[in-house]
Amino acid sequence: MIMPNTWSVDHIGIAVTDLSQAIALYATTAGATVTLRETLESQGVELAFLNTGGCKLELLAALRPDTVLGKFLSARGQGLHHVCYKVYDIEAELARLQAAGYELIDSIPRPGAGGTRIAFISPKSCLGVLTELCEYSRT
Repeated sequence: MIMPNTWSVDHIGIAVTDLSQAIALYATTAGATVTLRETLESQGVELAFLNTGGCKLELLAALRPDTVLGKFLSARGQGLHHVCYKVYDIEAELARLQAAGYELIDSIPRPGAGGTRIAFISPKSCLGVLTELCEYSRT
């Protein structure tokens, strides 16, 4: 069980242009297997989580070029998108970070893949790394 204020790496997010092709690449090179494939219309992404036997990989493809991820891919191309940390209480973490002066992209958690709740911290506050927090259901 994760304790309050303790972060553990949950997954690494990788932006891709072709999700099926990226899944095949990681299946071949890393022996990774898909544990979840989902479309999040509200965020304009199709994604797949892959189990590597250690840290999970999240492959993200834009549904449209006008989405946040579509603009990211257009500006930067494929590659590392974010690092995600699992937290016990996302609302408490966001309040703690905001009080400490961190720049939050999401001050209120939003629905994430697989029934999680997620929020992003600006790269400006995390040494240039887009940082995601996720909370799994405690039920």
